[in-house]
Amino acid sequence: MPISRRQSLIAGTATAGWSMIPGRVLGANQKVNLAAIGIGQQGGNILRTFAADPNVNIVALCDIDIDSDGPVGYWSEGEIGWMGKKHTPAANAAAHPNVPQFRDFRDMFDQMGNEIDAVCIGVPDHAHFPITMAAMMLGKHVYVEKPLARTFQECELLMRAEKKYGVVTQMGNQGHSGNNYFQFKAWKEAGIIKDVTHVDAQMTIVRRWHNWGPVKGLPSADPKPRRINWDVWNGTTPNPADYSDQLHYGNWRGWHQFGTGCFGDWGAHILDTIHEFLELGLPEKISAAKLEGRNDYIFPLASVINFQFPERNGMPAMDIDWYDGQGNAAPVPDIEGVEPLAEPGKFMYSKDYVFKGGHHSVVLQIVPYEKMRELLKVGKLPKVSAKGKSTHHENFILACLGEEKTRSPFSVAGPLSQMFALGCMAQRLGGTFEFDRTTKQITNNKNANSLLKDEVRKGWEQYYNI
Repeated sequence: MPISRRQSLIAGTATAGWSMIPGRVLGANQKVNLAAIGIGQQGGNILRTFAADPNVNIVALCDIDIDSDGPVGYWSEGEIGWMGKKHTPAANAAAHPNVPQFRDFRDMFDQMGNEIDAVCIGVPDHAHFPITMAAMMLGKHVYVEKPLARTFQECELLMRAEKKYGVVTQMGNQGHSGNNYFQFKAWKEAGIIKDVTHVDAQMTIVRRWHNWGPVKGLPSADPKPRRINWDVWNGTTPNPADYSDQLHYGNWRGWHQFGTGCFGDWGAHILDTIHEFLELGLPEKISAAKLEGRNDYIFPLASVINFQFPERNGMPAMDIDWYDGQGNAAPVPDIEGVEPLAEPGKFMYSKDYVFKGGHHSVVLQIVPYEKMRELLKVGKLPKVSAKGKSTHHENFILACLGEEKTRSPFSVAGPLSQMFALGCMAQRLGGTFEFDRTTKQITNNKNANSLLKDEVRKGWEQYYNI
């Protein structure tokens, strides 16, 4: 029997780790052969966007629940979302009737690896890492939804893999190619954004787990839907869970073992430009200032997490307070006429100005607005937008074709996602952590420090051998 690509790669880990198998070299006027992994809900949105790009061929579809047209995706009352039957894996697969379908990404790579140039990945947070790593080891360009991965170590390994395998990477925080990205960059270069000392950021909309009541363990088993590949859904997690409706169809986000809560979900849409252009890197101290309903299994009902950053490249030390939970709003600047944040967003404080911002592509304003109007009058505020520039998805495809560089490669998205992982750890454990930015170790809490490194489920170790 012939040895599969997966078998040969796994055998290689016993010595020097997986070897990269180069993908197809793209020439002029060629399209990117894209495989979509995770095609329900947000994964389906990613698939539809890429499928509409004239530079893309969809060549494979993979989802553990690929023919499901069941009750996929519902949002708790008040939570932002728009899911329904048209967002199910079956509905999205039906738009590509002649494209091969798989329930296991490893089988897809075994059977079609030589036909795939790139992958897009829209799966639960805990499954980002093995799929992304497998693709990179095979020389495939990778677009993966935010956050980059669930844990600190996984993000670290993916950044190392980006350097080793030389593939194009992009994390899917779509606003990082929008108006706020270009505005923030231009305002910093013009000296409008400088000497930032504090940020208050919030996401205070109700989340699913807020309505679960007391949780004392993983959910009990529900009848497993027909043909679902639940073993692959569990992936690398060391304590596989039984199938439950309280895990699948998006509910995984509230569990420490599988998701990154509100912070990992929304932080990438609110803090991404602040993190990159203020060159924050990793914090030196993380503190759980408030934890309402702290639990060993699910994220708190409300939290305030503080991150402290040292001086950096001539910029002053600064800190960020993150607020989440229903009604747990960030404080409003003591400036007449400034309204509270009405939705996910932030206030940013500098020596000269106070900025009010939203999420995704929403641009910053200087408050009070009269001060911003004066600056506009005298031409001191650069007027920039994303008009005429590639979208986040287009940016990835053009980078695969060698025409652009991605705006949110793992080298940029990795440290941002590691900040999320550290914040999620504080939400889980409570307390204050001293963090050594050089050694990337927590120095005052051995238990917390041990959680920076992952326990790995037997049979999935090969993805951690770089």
